[in-house]
Amino acid sequence: MKKQIICCLLAMSFFQAEAQTTINRDASIASMVKEVSADSLESYIRQMVSFGTRNTMSAANDPKRGIGAARNWVLSKFNSFAKSSGGRLTAFIDTTTLQPDKRRIDTATLLGNVVATLKGTDPNDKRIFLISGHLDNMRGSPTDRMGDAPGANDDGSGSAAVIECARIMSKQSFPATIIFVTVSGEEQGLLGAYYMANKFKKDSTRIEAVLNNDIMGSNNSNETNIIDNTRIRVFSEGLPAYETEKSAKLIRQLGLENDGKSRQLARYVKEVGERYVENLEVVMIYRNDRFLRGGDHTPYVENGYAAVRISEMNENYNHQHKDVEKKNGIQYGDLPEFMDFEYLRKNTAMNLSNLANLAKAPAMPEDVKIEVRKLSNYSYLSWSAPKTGKVKGYYILQRETTCAFWQKKYFTTDKEYLLPFSKDNYFFAVQAVNENGNESLPVVPGTGR
Repeated sequence: MKKQIICCLLAMSFFQAEAQTTINRDASIASMVKEVSADSLESYIRQMVSFGTRNTMSAANDPKRGIGAARNWVLSKFNSFAKSSGGRLTAFIDTTTLQPDKRRIDTATLLGNVVATLKGTDPNDKRIFLISGHLDNMRGSPTDRMGDAPGANDDGSGSAAVIECARIMSKQSFPATIIFVTVSGEEQGLLGAYYMANKFKKDSTRIEAVLNNDIMGSNNSNETNIIDNTRIRVFSEGLPAYETEKSAKLIRQLGLENDGKSRQLARYVKEVGERYVENLEVVMIYRNDRFLRGGDHTPYVENGYAAVRISEMNENYNHQHKDVEKKNGIQYGDLPEFMDFEYLRKNTAMNLSNLANLAKAPAMPEDVKIEVRKLSNYSYLSWSAPKTGKVKGYYILQRETTCAFWQKKYFTTDKEYLLPFSKDNYFFAVQAVNENGNESLPVVPGTGR
Protein backbone atom coordinates (compact mmCIF):
# COMPACT_ATOMS: atom_id res chain seq x y z
CA MET A 1 0.00 0.00 0.00
CA LYS A 2 2.82 2.36 0.94
CA LYS A 3 4.49 1.60 -2.42
CA GLN A 4 1.24 2.46 -4.26
CA ILE A 5 0.92 5.78 -2.43
CA ILE A 6 4.49 6.70 -3.32
CA CYS A 7 3.83 5.84 -6.98
CA CYS A 8 0.67 7.98 -6.97
CA LEU A 9 2.54 10.92 -5.49
CA LEU A 10 5.27 10.57 -8.08
CA ALA A 11 2.69 10.44 -10.86
CA MET A 12 0.92 13.53 -9.48
CA SER A 13 4.18 15.43 -9.30
CA PHE A 14 4.95 14.42 -12.88
CA PHE A 15 1.62 15.68 -14.21
CA GLN A 16 1.91 18.87 -12.16
CA ALA A 17 5.33 19.48 -13.69
CA GLU A 18 3.91 18.86 -17.14
CA ALA A 19 1.02 21.24 -16.47
CA GLN A 20 3.44 24.01 -15.56
CA THR A 21 4.98 24.15 -19.04
CA THR A 22 4.55 27.66 -20.45
CA ILE A 23 4.58 28.31 -24.19
CA ASN A 24 5.23 31.90 -25.24
CA ARG A 25 4.67 32.62 -28.92
CA ASP A 26 5.40 35.70 -30.97
CA ALA A 27 1.92 36.70 -32.18
CA SER A 28 3.11 37.66 -35.67
CA ILE A 29 4.85 34.30 -36.17
CA ALA A 30 1.81 32.43 -34.86
CA SER A 31 -0.31 34.34 -37.39
CA MET A 32 2.02 33.37 -40.24
CA VAL A 33 1.94 29.74 -39.15
CA LYS A 34 -1.86 29.77 -39.42
CA GLU A 35 -1.58 30.95 -43.03
CA VAL A 36 0.22 27.79 -44.15
CA SER A 37 -2.30 25.96 -46.32
CA ALA A 38 -2.46 22.26 -47.15
CA ASP A 39 -4.52 23.17 -50.23
CA SER A 40 -1.85 25.57 -51.48
CA LEU A 41 0.85 22.97 -50.96
CA GLU A 42 -1.15 20.36 -52.84
CA SER A 43 -1.74 22.76 -55.74
CA TYR A 44 2.00 23.45 -56.02
CA ILE A 45 2.83 19.76 -56.07
CA ARG A 46 0.20 18.88 -58.65
CA GLN A 47 1.51 21.67 -60.86
CA MET A 48 5.08 20.38 -60.54
CA VAL A 49 3.91 16.84 -61.35
CA SER A 50 2.13 18.18 -64.44
CA PHE A 51 5.50 18.95 -66.07
CA GLY A 52 5.92 15.20 -66.66
CA THR A 53 9.54 15.05 -65.60
CA ARG A 54 11.87 17.46 -63.84
CA ASN A 55 15.07 15.53 -64.49
CA THR A 56 17.96 18.00 -64.57
CA MET A 57 18.79 16.91 -68.14
CA SER A 58 15.20 17.07 -69.40
CA ALA A 59 13.96 19.75 -71.81
CA ALA A 60 15.10 23.26 -70.92
CA ASN A 61 13.03 25.15 -73.51
CA ASP A 62 9.75 23.23 -73.74
CA PRO A 63 7.04 25.49 -72.23
CA LYS A 64 5.02 22.57 -70.85
CA ARG A 65 7.33 19.67 -70.06
CA GLY A 66 10.67 19.28 -68.33
CA ILE A 67 12.91 21.09 -65.88
CA GLY A 68 12.90 24.33 -67.87
CA ALA A 69 9.12 24.68 -67.67
CA ALA A 70 9.23 23.84 -63.95
CA ARG A 71 11.92 26.45 -63.26
CA ASN A 72 9.98 29.13 -65.12
CA TRP A 73 6.82 28.29 -63.18
CA VAL A 74 8.60 28.58 -59.81
CA LEU A 75 10.08 31.90 -60.92
CA SER A 76 6.61 33.12 -61.88
CA LYS A 77 5.32 32.19 -58.41
CA PHE A 78 8.15 34.07 -56.71
CA ASN A 79 7.55 37.10 -58.94
CA SER A 80 3.83 37.06 -58.13
CA PHE A 81 4.67 37.10 -54.41
CA ALA A 82 7.09 39.98 -54.98
CA LYS A 83 4.18 42.26 -55.87
CA SER A 84 3.06 42.36 -52.23
CA SER A 85 6.56 42.64 -50.76
CA GLY A 86 7.08 46.36 -51.15
CA GLY A 87 10.02 45.74 -53.46
CA ARG A 88 11.92 43.62 -50.93
CA LEU A 89 11.47 40.25 -52.71
CA THR A 90 13.40 39.72 -55.92
CA ALA A 91 13.85 36.49 -57.87
CA PHE A 92 15.91 35.07 -60.72
CA ILE A 93 17.21 31.78 -62.12
CA ASP A 94 20.91 31.37 -61.32
CA THR A 95 22.48 29.24 -64.06
CA THR A 96 25.70 27.44 -64.84
CA THR A 97 26.65 24.84 -67.45
CA LEU A 98 27.52 21.33 -66.31
CA GLN A 99 29.97 19.30 -68.34
CA PRO A 100 29.62 15.51 -68.83
CA ASP A 101 31.12 13.53 -65.95
CA LYS A 102 30.64 10.00 -67.36
CA ARG A 103 28.42 9.23 -64.32
CA ARG A 104 25.16 11.11 -63.93
CA ILE A 105 25.70 13.89 -66.48
CA ASP A 106 26.03 12.45 -69.99
CA THR A 107 25.87 15.70 -71.96
CA ALA A 108 26.53 19.41 -71.43
CA THR A 109 23.60 20.59 -69.33
CA LEU A 110 22.28 23.96 -68.21
CA LEU A 111 21.75 23.85 -64.45
CA GLY A 112 19.43 26.46 -62.95
CA ASN A 113 18.55 27.24 -59.33
CA VAL A 114 15.46 29.40 -58.78
CA VAL A 115 16.38 31.93 -56.10
CA ALA A 116 14.16 34.46 -54.32
CA THR A 117 15.71 36.91 -51.85
CA LEU A 118 13.65 38.72 -49.21
CA LYS A 119 15.89 41.64 -48.29
CA GLY A 120 16.23 42.44 -44.60
CA THR A 121 15.14 45.85 -43.34
CA ASP A 122 18.26 46.53 -41.25
CA PRO A 123 21.08 47.71 -43.57
CA ASN A 124 23.63 46.83 -40.90
CA ASP A 125 22.38 43.26 -40.53
CA LYS A 126 24.32 41.05 -42.94
CA ARG A 127 22.85 37.75 -41.72
CA ILE A 128 21.18 35.46 -44.25
CA PHE A 129 18.92 32.49 -43.49
CA LEU A 130 18.23 30.03 -46.30
CA ILE A 131 15.51 27.46 -46.96
CA SER A 132 15.89 24.98 -49.82
CA GLY A 133 14.26 22.07 -51.60
CA HIS A 134 15.33 20.44 -54.86
CA LEU A 135 13.16 20.92 -57.91
CA ASP A 136 14.70 18.14 -59.98
CA ASN A 137 13.72 14.48 -59.67
CA MET A 138 14.43 11.09 -61.22
CA ARG A 139 12.99 7.73 -62.20
CA GLY A 140 14.92 4.51 -61.74
CA SER A 141 17.89 5.98 -63.62
CA PRO A 142 19.32 9.48 -63.00
CA THR A 143 20.00 9.95 -66.72
CA ASP A 144 16.46 9.01 -67.89
CA ARG A 145 15.21 12.42 -68.96
CA MET A 146 12.36 11.20 -71.22
CA GLY A 147 10.08 9.02 -69.07
CA ASP A 148 7.46 10.37 -66.68
CA ALA A 149 8.84 11.13 -63.22
CA PRO A 150 6.19 12.76 -61.00
CA GLY A 151 8.51 13.63 -58.10
CA ALA A 152 5.59 14.54 -55.85
CA ASN A 153 7.36 13.86 -52.57
CA ASP A 154 11.01 13.71 -53.73
CA ASP A 155 11.30 16.57 -53.78
CA GLY A 156 8.07 18.26 -54.73
CA SER A 157 7.33 18.38 -51.00
CA GLY A 158 10.47 20.35 -50.14
CA SER A 159 10.03 22.69 -53.10
CA ALA A 160 6.39 23.28 -52.18
CA ALA A 161 7.43 24.15 -48.62
CA VAL A 162 9.92 26.70 -49.99
CA ILE A 163 7.27 28.27 -52.23
CA GLU A 164 4.67 28.42 -49.46
CA CYS A 165 7.11 30.04 -47.02
CA ALA A 166 7.95 32.63 -49.68
CA ARG A 167 4.25 33.34 -50.28
CA ILE A 168 3.55 34.06 -46.63
CA MET A 169 6.81 35.64 -45.51
CA SER A 170 7.13 38.01 -48.48
CA LYS A 171 4.25 40.03 -46.99
CA GLN A 172 6.22 40.57 -43.77
CA SER A 173 9.45 42.36 -42.93
CA PHE A 174 12.46 41.01 -41.05
CA PRO A 175 15.73 42.67 -39.98
CA ALA A 176 17.77 39.86 -41.57
CA THR A 177 17.61 38.53 -45.13
CA ILE A 178 15.90 35.27 -46.12
CA ILE A 179 16.69 33.29 -49.27
CA PHE A 180 14.19 30.82 -50.73
CA VAL A 181 15.67 28.45 -53.30
CA THR A 182 14.63 25.44 -55.35
CA VAL A 183 17.80 23.83 -56.67
CA SER A 184 18.48 21.47 -59.56
CA GLY A 185 21.07 18.75 -59.97
CA GLU A 186 20.43 17.10 -56.60
CA GLU A 187 19.89 13.69 -58.16
CA GLN A 188 23.10 14.15 -60.18
CA GLY A 189 25.21 14.59 -57.03
CA LEU A 190 24.00 17.71 -55.15
CA LEU A 191 25.37 19.82 -58.01
CA GLY A 192 23.02 22.80 -57.64
CA ALA A 193 23.66 23.04 -53.92
CA TYR A 194 27.43 22.77 -54.39
CA TYR A 195 27.25 25.54 -56.97
CA MET A 196 25.43 27.83 -54.52
CA ALA A 197 27.36 26.94 -51.37
CA ASN A 198 30.75 27.30 -53.07
CA LYS A 199 29.75 30.67 -54.47
CA PHE A 200 28.55 31.89 -51.06
CA LYS A 201 31.83 30.78 -49.51
CA LYS A 202 33.90 32.49 -52.20
CA ASP A 203 31.97 35.74 -51.71
CA SER A 204 32.18 35.46 -47.87
CA THR A 205 28.39 35.59 -47.69
CA ARG A 206 27.14 35.40 -44.11
CA ILE A 207 24.84 32.38 -44.29
CA GLU A 208 23.87 31.76 -40.65
CA ALA A 209 21.53 28.77 -41.08
CA VAL A 210 20.32 26.48 -43.86
CA LEU A 211 17.09 24.48 -43.62
CA ASN A 212 17.16 21.85 -46.36
CA ASN A 213 13.86 20.05 -46.94
CA ASP A 214 13.90 16.78 -48.84
CA ILE A 215 11.16 14.11 -48.79
CA MET A 216 8.86 15.53 -46.10
CA GLY A 217 5.29 14.95 -47.24
CA SER A 218 4.40 11.26 -46.79
CA ASN A 219 3.34 9.64 -43.54
CA ASN A 220 3.97 5.91 -44.09
CA SER A 221 6.71 3.40 -44.76
CA ASN A 222 6.79 0.33 -46.96
CA GLU A 223 7.76 -3.05 -45.44
CA THR A 224 7.17 -1.97 -41.83
CA ASN A 225 3.84 -0.26 -42.70
CA ILE A 226 4.28 2.39 -40.00
CA ILE A 227 1.89 5.34 -40.32
CA ASP A 228 2.81 8.49 -38.42
CA ASN A 229 2.22 12.15 -39.26
CA THR A 230 3.17 13.52 -35.83
CA ARG A 231 6.97 13.36 -36.10
CA ILE A 232 9.56 14.84 -38.45
CA ARG A 233 13.31 14.16 -38.52
CA VAL A 234 16.06 16.76 -38.44
CA PHE A 235 19.52 15.46 -39.35
CA SER A 236 22.66 17.26 -38.19
CA GLU A 237 26.35 16.58 -37.91
CA GLY A 238 28.11 16.79 -34.56
CA LEU A 239 31.85 17.27 -35.15
CA PRO A 240 32.15 19.77 -38.01
CA ALA A 241 33.61 18.19 -41.14
CA TYR A 242 35.48 21.34 -42.09
CA GLU A 243 37.41 21.72 -38.83
CA THR A 244 41.18 21.58 -39.00
CA GLU A 245 42.99 19.00 -36.91
CA LYS A 246 43.96 21.70 -34.41
CA SER A 247 40.32 22.76 -33.96
CA ALA A 248 39.18 19.15 -33.75
CA LYS A 249 41.71 18.54 -30.96
CA LEU A 250 40.27 21.46 -28.96
CA ILE A 251 36.71 20.24 -29.59
CA ARG A 252 37.61 16.81 -28.20
CA GLN A 253 39.44 18.35 -25.25
CA LEU A 254 36.36 20.38 -24.28
CA GLY A 255 33.97 17.51 -25.00
CA LEU A 256 32.06 19.47 -27.65
CA GLU A 257 31.76 16.72 -30.27
CA ASN A 258 27.99 17.04 -29.96
CA ASP A 259 27.90 20.85 -30.13
CA GLY A 260 28.88 21.85 -33.64
CA LYS A 261 26.99 24.67 -35.37
CA SER A 262 24.69 22.31 -37.23
CA ARG A 263 23.83 20.35 -34.09
CA GLN A 264 23.01 23.63 -32.31
CA LEU A 265 20.79 24.58 -35.23
CA ALA A 266 19.00 21.23 -34.97
CA ARG A 267 18.27 21.84 -31.27
CA TYR A 268 16.95 25.27 -32.17
CA VAL A 269 14.73 23.82 -34.93
CA LYS A 270 13.26 21.34 -32.46
CA GLU A 271 12.52 23.89 -29.75
CA VAL A 272 11.02 26.56 -32.00
CA GLY A 273 9.17 24.14 -34.27
CA GLU A 274 7.43 22.42 -31.37
CA ARG A 275 6.63 25.82 -29.87
CA TYR A 276 4.54 26.89 -32.86
CA VAL A 277 3.18 23.69 -34.44
CA GLU A 278 0.71 21.50 -32.58
CA ASN A 279 0.89 17.70 -32.70
CA LEU A 280 4.37 17.66 -34.18
CA GLU A 281 7.52 16.28 -32.57
CA VAL A 282 10.84 17.23 -34.15
CA VAL A 283 13.10 14.19 -33.77
CA MET A 284 16.83 14.91 -33.78
CA ILE A 285 18.90 12.35 -35.66
CA TYR A 286 22.57 12.35 -34.71
CA ARG A 287 24.11 12.02 -38.16
CA ASN A 288 24.53 14.42 -41.05
CA ASP A 289 22.09 12.49 -43.24
CA ARG A 290 20.46 9.11 -43.63
CA PHE A 291 22.81 6.13 -43.55
CA LEU A 292 25.31 6.43 -46.46
CA ARG A 293 23.04 8.92 -48.25
CA GLY A 294 23.32 12.62 -48.97
CA GLY A 295 21.32 15.82 -49.30
CA ASP A 296 21.65 19.44 -50.37
CA HIS A 297 22.64 20.65 -46.88
CA THR A 298 25.96 18.78 -47.13
CA PRO A 299 27.69 21.29 -49.48
CA TYR A 300 26.89 24.03 -46.94
CA VAL A 301 28.19 21.91 -44.05
CA GLU A 302 31.41 21.27 -45.96
CA ASN A 303 31.82 25.02 -46.45
CA GLY A 304 31.51 25.70 -42.74
CA TYR A 305 27.86 26.78 -42.57
CA ALA A 306 25.26 25.57 -40.07
CA ALA A 307 22.92 23.36 -42.10
CA VAL A 308 20.41 20.59 -41.40
CA ARG A 309 18.27 18.20 -43.40
CA ILE A 310 14.54 17.91 -42.64
CA SER A 311 12.81 14.68 -43.75
CA GLU A 312 9.69 12.69 -42.97
CA MET A 313 9.88 10.15 -40.17
CA ASN A 314 9.18 7.02 -42.23
CA GLU A 315 10.24 6.85 -45.88
CA ASN A 316 8.42 4.72 -48.42
CA TYR A 317 10.90 3.37 -50.95
CA ASN A 318 8.14 2.18 -53.30
CA HIS A 319 7.70 5.87 -54.14
CA GLN A 320 11.32 7.01 -54.42
CA HIS A 321 13.42 6.79 -57.61
CA LYS A 322 10.93 4.39 -59.19
CA ASP A 323 9.33 4.19 -62.61
CA VAL A 324 5.56 4.62 -62.48
CA GLU A 325 4.24 1.07 -62.81
CA LYS A 326 2.24 -1.59 -61.03
CA LYS A 327 3.81 -4.92 -60.07
CA ASN A 328 2.24 -7.74 -58.07
CA GLY A 329 -0.59 -5.45 -57.04
CA ILE A 330 1.79 -2.74 -55.71
CA GLN A 331 1.78 0.73 -57.25
CA TYR A 332 5.26 2.19 -57.68
CA GLY A 333 6.19 5.77 -58.46
CA ASP A 334 6.33 9.10 -56.63
CA LEU A 335 2.69 10.07 -57.12
CA PRO A 336 0.59 12.74 -55.31
CA GLU A 337 -1.92 10.18 -54.05
CA PHE A 338 0.68 8.84 -51.65
CA MET A 339 1.16 12.23 -49.98
CA ASP A 340 -0.31 13.49 -46.69
CA PHE A 341 -0.87 17.20 -47.27
CA GLU A 342 -1.85 17.92 -43.67
CA TYR A 343 1.47 16.42 -42.58
CA LEU A 344 3.24 18.56 -45.17
CA ARG A 345 1.39 21.61 -43.83
CA LYS A 346 2.74 20.98 -40.33
CA ASN A 347 6.26 20.40 -41.59
CA THR A 348 6.14 23.57 -43.68
CA ALA A 349 4.83 25.53 -40.68
CA MET A 350 7.72 24.19 -38.63
CA ASN A 351 10.15 25.57 -41.23
CA LEU A 352 8.39 28.91 -41.40
CA SER A 353 8.35 29.42 -37.62
CA ASN A 354 12.09 28.78 -37.45
CA LEU A 355 12.93 31.07 -40.37
CA ALA A 356 10.81 33.85 -38.92
CA ASN A 357 12.17 33.48 -35.40
CA LEU A 358 15.76 33.50 -36.67
CA ALA A 359 15.28 36.47 -39.00
CA LYS A 360 13.49 38.54 -36.33
CA ALA A 361 15.98 37.74 -33.55
CA PRO A 362 19.05 39.79 -32.69
CA ALA A 363 22.39 38.56 -33.93
CA MET A 364 24.28 36.11 -31.73
CA PRO A 365 26.14 37.50 -28.69
CA GLU A 366 29.84 38.13 -29.20
CA ASP A 367 32.93 36.95 -27.31
CA VAL A 368 31.12 34.36 -25.20
CA LYS A 369 33.60 32.97 -22.65
CA ILE A 370 33.61 30.66 -19.65
CA GLU A 371 36.14 31.37 -16.88
CA VAL A 372 38.85 28.74 -16.50
CA ARG A 373 41.43 30.69 -14.46
CA LYS A 374 40.90 28.60 -11.35
CA LEU A 375 39.24 25.38 -10.30
CA SER A 376 35.70 26.01 -9.10
CA ASN A 377 32.33 24.34 -8.68
CA TYR A 378 30.78 27.54 -10.05
CA SER A 379 30.71 28.44 -13.72
CA TYR A 380 31.18 32.08 -14.70
CA LEU A 381 30.13 33.18 -18.20
CA SER A 382 30.63 36.56 -19.86
CA TRP A 383 29.90 37.98 -23.31
CA SER A 384 29.45 41.13 -25.37
CA ALA A 385 26.33 42.49 -27.03
CA PRO A 386 25.52 41.33 -30.58
CA LYS A 387 26.49 43.55 -33.48
CA THR A 388 22.89 44.05 -34.67
CA GLY A 389 19.38 43.82 -33.28
CA LYS A 390 17.51 45.27 -30.33
CA VAL A 391 18.26 43.18 -27.26
CA LYS A 392 15.98 42.81 -24.26
CA GLY A 393 18.37 40.42 -22.54
CA TYR A 394 20.07 37.06 -22.77
CA TYR A 395 19.32 33.42 -22.09
CA ILE A 396 21.94 31.23 -20.49
CA LEU A 397 21.26 27.66 -21.61
CA GLN A 398 22.24 24.65 -19.53
CA ARG A 399 22.14 20.90 -19.97
CA GLU A 400 23.80 17.85 -18.50
CA THR A 401 26.53 16.29 -20.63
CA THR A 402 24.33 13.26 -21.31
CA CYS A 403 21.27 15.28 -22.35
CA ALA A 404 20.41 15.84 -26.00
CA PHE A 405 18.50 19.09 -25.43
CA TRP A 406 18.91 22.25 -23.40
CA GLN A 407 17.23 21.65 -20.04
CA LYS A 408 17.18 25.11 -18.43
CA LYS A 409 17.09 28.73 -19.53
CA TYR A 410 18.14 31.58 -17.24
CA PHE A 411 17.20 35.11 -18.29
CA THR A 412 19.41 38.10 -17.51
CA THR A 413 19.86 41.66 -18.71
CA ASP A 414 23.54 41.58 -17.70
CA LYS A 415 26.46 40.46 -19.85
CA GLU A 416 27.78 38.03 -17.27
CA TYR A 417 26.31 35.23 -15.20
CA LEU A 418 27.52 33.06 -12.33
CA LEU A 419 25.98 29.58 -12.09
CA PRO A 420 26.34 27.25 -9.07
CA PHE A 421 26.96 24.32 -11.41
CA SER A 422 30.28 22.77 -12.34
CA LYS A 423 31.50 23.05 -15.92
CA ASP A 424 32.65 19.45 -15.49
CA ASN A 425 29.06 18.24 -15.40
CA TYR A 426 27.16 20.64 -17.66
CA PHE A 427 27.28 22.34 -21.02
CA PHE A 428 26.32 25.99 -21.37
CA ALA A 429 25.49 28.43 -24.17
CA VAL A 430 24.22 32.00 -24.49
CA GLN A 431 21.46 33.46 -26.70
CA ALA A 432 20.42 37.06 -27.31
CA VAL A 433 16.66 37.70 -27.11
CA ASN A 434 14.47 40.67 -28.04
CA GLU A 435 11.20 42.08 -26.67
CA ASN A 436 9.08 39.62 -28.68
CA GLY A 437 10.99 36.61 -27.38
CA ASN A 438 12.82 35.89 -30.63
CA GLU A 439 16.11 34.19 -29.73
CA SER A 440 19.35 34.08 -31.66
CA LEU A 441 21.12 30.81 -32.27
CA PRO A 442 23.04 29.67 -29.15
CA VAL A 443 26.74 30.34 -28.77
CA VAL A 444 28.81 27.79 -26.86
CA PRO A 445 31.45 29.60 -24.78
CA GLY A 446 35.12 29.49 -25.52
CA THR A 447 37.63 29.47 -22.70
CA GLY A 448 38.61 32.74 -21.04
CA ARG A 449 40.94 33.86 -18.28
